[in-house]
Amino acid sequence: MKKIGILFLLLGLFTACSTTNIDTPSSSSASVTTDNRKELTEANILNNKGVNEYKRGDYKRAIYFFQKSLAIKEQVLGTENLNTATSYNNIGLIYKQNGDYEKALAYITKALYIRKKSLGKRNSATAESFNNLGTLYAKMGEKEKAIALTEQTIKIKESIIKKEKIDTAISYNNLAVLQEEMGHYEKALKGYKKALSINKELYGEVHDVTQSNYQNITLLYFTMHEYDNAKEYGKHLIKKEEMIRLKSIEVNAE
Repeated sequence: MKKIGILFLLLGLFTACSTTNIDTPSSSSASVTTDNRKELTEANILNNKGVNEYKRGDYKRAIYFFQKSLAIKEQVLGTENLNTATSYNNIGLIYKQNGDYEKALAYITKALYIRKKSLGKRNSATAESFNNLGTLYAKMGEKEKAIALTEQTIKIKESIIKKEKIDTAISYNNLAVLQEEMGHYEKALKGYKKALSINKELYGEVHDVTQSNYQNITLLYFTMHEYDNAKEYGKHLIKKEEMIRLKSIEVNAE
């Protein structure tokens, strides 16, 4: 039986934790020299103090800590670094909370620019910045801008969810291939069927990827001499004469 090539998942993603929309600093930023590590550590400590003050509702002290953190980050990392963007975002959100919308707009826009440039549009941190900007415009009474930005947020989130489903289906298929090669046919069937379920939802019955899932299951049932089950899944095959290969997972870096 022909085998589908094993496709391994390799994702390099920047992530930023969020607590009530206030970010904690990313642990991996641009490379810094040993001389600057102490200053960057101090900046991150100051940022975390700002997060804590924000949670307590002391926005004045939160801004104080965030501004001190930002000053260090701008000097050590520059003004277009993701870690610096965290501070821009946090300061902007507090100014929004205080009703100082013009300052909030300046900082949140900076954070969005950096995240979009560094991470691309299809990233959860970028989506968060679009959402923050949208809610700010709503506060400012600019409903049309708020709607457009919120729609953009939804579009990004839907794209991320779809990408995650695609990657999950590929991983289920990869695991099934390995299980089949080890002779663990029942486990392999479970993986193939999970991949099939996801891909039917994403692509429908006749897409090449879904057809590949049906073919894998059909051929495996034949190997197991379960011909009735093979016939049942084989009924869904359109391209019976060829083996269709899945694509490897690719990270979008727009």
